[in-house]
Amino acid sequence: MTSAARLLLLAAGVAALVALAGCSANESTGDADLVAGKKLFVQKCGSCHVLGRAGTKGVVGPNLDNAFANPVAEGFGESAIRGMIGNMIDIGSADREMLPDLVTDDDARDVSAYVAQSVAKPGEDEGLLATAVQAEGSDKPAAAENGTLTIPADPNGQLLFVNSAATAPPGQLTIVMPNESGVPHNIAIDGKGESPIVDQGESEFSASYQPGVYEYVCLVEGHEAAGMVGQLTVK
Repeated sequence: MTSAARLLLLAAGVAALVALAGCSANESTGDADLVAGKKLFVQKCGSCHVLGRAGTKGVVGPNLDNAFANPVAEGFGESAIRGMIGNMIDIGSADREMLPDLVTDDDARDVSAYVAQSVAKPGEDEGLLATAVQAEGSDKPAAAENGTLTIPADPNGQLLFVNSAATAPPGQLTIVMPNESGVPHNIAIDGKGESPIVDQGESEFSASYQPGVYEYVCLVEGHEAAGMVGQLTVK
């Protein structure tokens, strides 16, 4: 199913939940931890969904800012939208791309609250939320040592490699991708190979390289398009 079709499905779901908002969306769910909610959203949901304030760029699932633009413009408050998000977490998506109960209990409450106060709103997070999730990207290139080049996936769940550039001498090279995020990733170079997809642990592949410039990417759907790419210079 295309991203556009998924967006239409979600929009239809939002419309249905809007109709129910008066009887279900304003239930008290207790106090929420917005910082925890942002961290969980980035880790559990950001690989599929765009949410501007969270800095997530997933392209597999619907863009949440677009999907909730109308309810926000029509004046639905955070309580109602929080209820809609909570219901969506409970039931999953109609196409089963998002399974029910991806997060549960207090975690679901925190994610719902964070998304509700962030979705379809301009600007950036402030205060503790601004530093709740920081991309681990580094301007310093990763450098091969003793025939091994280590390029970690972002440990916070962002769709990035820690190093967007790398260097290595010509010859046989093993590229290792540590992944602590819980989000499935791999690393691949066209014509050289690809590592297995893992959501925890390390993934690697080996090949021989001549001098030149090579692009490395994550092949999980949507991750390359979201920016999980880098450049390896062999010289």
